[in-house]
Amino acid sequence: MTTRVLVTGSNGQLGQTIKELYSENKNNIDFLFLSKEELDISKEESIREIFKSTPFDYCINCAAYTNVEQAEKTPELAYKINGKGVKLLAEACLEYNVVLIHISTDYVFDGEKKGPYTVLDIPNPINEYGQSKLLGESYIQDILSKYFIIRTSWLYSKRYGKNFYKTILEKAKETKELKITTEQIGCPTNTVNLANFIISLIKGGSIDFGLYHFSDEVAMTWYKFAEQILKENNLFEKIKLAKANNYVTFAKRPKNSILI
Repeated sequence: MTTRVLVTGSNGQLGQTIKELYSENKNNIDFLFLSKEELDISKEESIREIFKSTPFDYCINCAAYTNVEQAEKTPELAYKINGKGVKLLAEACLEYNVVLIHISTDYVFDGEKKGPYTVLDIPNPINEYGQSKLLGESYIQDILSKYFIIRTSWLYSKRYGKNFYKTILEKAKETKELKITTEQIGCPTNTVNLANFIISLIKGGSIDFGLYHFSDEVAMTWYKFAEQILKENNLFEKIKLAKANNYVTFAKRPKNSILI
C-alpha cells in the first residue's frame, strides 16, 4: 500500500533534502513536493484546492517565514505564514484526516536556561520570529490530535538553501579573516539527519503523536561550528578565524539553543 505525502515549502533546504533522498518512491511513499509559489499556506483556497484534488496520509510542513531580522521590522509577514498559514494547514489536515508533521524551532525559548531544553520546558520567545512559530505550534495543538511538532536548532544543508554552513564557505572565498560569535551555543543539525528522522516516523507508522526535539546532539558555539566547517573543507589554515563576543543583531536571539 502506498503512503501519500504532501511536502510544503519544498524549495527550502529541508524540502529539497527530502526530495533528494526519498523522491524515488523506494519505500512505497508517493510524494507531492510543492513550493511556496505552488502552494501558499496563508491562503485557504490554495490549501483546499490541493487537499480536495489529492488524498494524503501525511503533510510535512516545511513552509515557514525564517528571516529573523526582518520579522522584527515587519512581523505581520512572519505571523501570516508561521501563524495563520499553519492554522489553515492544520484545519485542512483535520478535515481530510491527514497527519501533520510540522517543523518548529529552538527560538520558542529565551535561551536563559543553563542546561538543554526539553519538551517539558515552558516556551518564552524573545523575538517576533519565535513568537510566530510558537503561535503556529499552539494552533496545531488546539486543532489536531494526530500531529508531530518537531523543534530543531541550527538547521543546515551542505547543498541547499541559505544557512550558516554555506555562508561560512562563501565568506572564506571573499576574505582572509572571519569574526564569529562565541556568545551563542546550540547543536548544528544537518537536514539529512532530520529528513531521515521524519521519514522514519512515516515508514514506522508511528502513533506517538506530540512534541519532539531533534538535533544532532553535539553542542558548540557558532565559532566552533565555523572552525569545524573550515577544517572539513581544508580552509582552516587559509583563514584567520577570530572570536567575537559582541554579536549585534536587530532581533534578540537565544544564547542557549540546545535541545534534547
